[in-house]
Amino acid sequence: MLKFDIEKKEGLARVGVIHTPHGDIKTPSFVGAATRATVKALTMQNMRDLGSQTILANTYHLILRPGANLIKEGGGLAEFSSWHGPTFTDSGGFQIFSLPDVKITENGVKFKSHIDGASFEMTPESSMQDQWKIGADIHMAFDHLAKSDSFEDMKEAMERTHRWLDRCVDEHRKLMDEDGRNSAFKDHMLGRAPLSASEKAEPDHQQYLYAVVQGGTFNDLRAESARYCASKPVDGFGIGGVFTADGMDEMLKTVNSILPENKPRHLLGMGQEPIDLFVGAECGCDTFDCVGPTRMARNGSLYTLDGRINIKNAKYKHDFSPLMQDCNCECCKNYTRAYLHHLFKTDEITAKILASIHNEYFIVHTVDRIRESLKDGTFANYKTEFLSRYYK
Repeated sequence: MLKFDIEKKEGLARVGVIHTPHGDIKTPSFVGAATRATVKALTMQNMRDLGSQTILANTYHLILRPGANLIKEGGGLAEFSSWHGPTFTDSGGFQIFSLPDVKITENGVKFKSHIDGASFEMTPESSMQDQWKIGADIHMAFDHLAKSDSFEDMKEAMERTHRWLDRCVDEHRKLMDEDGRNSAFKDHMLGRAPLSASEKAEPDHQQYLYAVVQGGTFNDLRAESARYCASKPVDGFGIGGVFTADGMDEMLKTVNSILPENKPRHLLGMGQEPIDLFVGAECGCDTFDCVGPTRMARNGSLYTLDGRINIKNAKYKHDFSPLMQDCNCECCKNYTRAYLHHLFKTDEITAKILASIHNEYFIVHTVDRIRESLKDGTFANYKTEFLSRYYK
């Protein structure tokens, strides 16, 4: 099983360490959204320099280009992208179910590439196979995202997600066996037998599986999904289908009160708004990912402690102060608001790079400070001070 050490708890919130084959992740932690094996506008060295611990890539996008087989040939996601640190992949389900004309059956989904219209099919089994080829440390099970927020659609999607989870677990087990796992290790993963001291050495390419909790805005469905996922031999949990902070705290409290304490929890696709990170961590989530920070950066929407600003606004043309005082990112240490305004107004590529460095740094280090405040017992004060200033 994936090793996860909890160092301190405060209610549902916890500080811990996830141990992966490519290194440790100190939690809570924000995961860089490297959708196509890159965080848009940033190099992997940029990500290391700004303090990111881990990245998450998207299976849907990677099977379209460059293909899972090529990434495997290149040594797996960490080697292929020159990240060399801990990695996640999501299943691609969210992106696939967001496409038009998706055909859903019990077997899986058929869809057309948004690039060239080529036909594809993804099943729980093929999602696992592709994620194993991509070679991330942590995979997400293939889940069904409901197209509407009605109770009936949410329940149907949740129940299919559970059936698909069983198939993901079976395929993950087969792939472990094919990858040279010994039967004692497999039995240990399934909870049937402890490992002896001589059997505790794990294979070089150990990969781990997270179940995905669904149920939308309905807490009774979320509780049912959490119980189902918790009963399966998985290494951790993703919490999917969350799009707004409205009611998120109660939902997360419901889910994380059911999920086992000794396994990590990832809040999928949330982190554009700082409040999401505070609520998520307070309610027991360990990792977060979101494309929002760099997407907003490319459009000139930049974080400061006093809220977001649009650097394209005319009032910044003659503002020669740093984007944010006391920020240690490359952008704030070296450039002014006036310079950034100029870069955006002249549509220079550098504008997107510097803005993305700042926004990603801001979110990564906000979560780092959440982690430190949980460790030293100042979380409540930090949350109040940060949010009252940011959303004043």
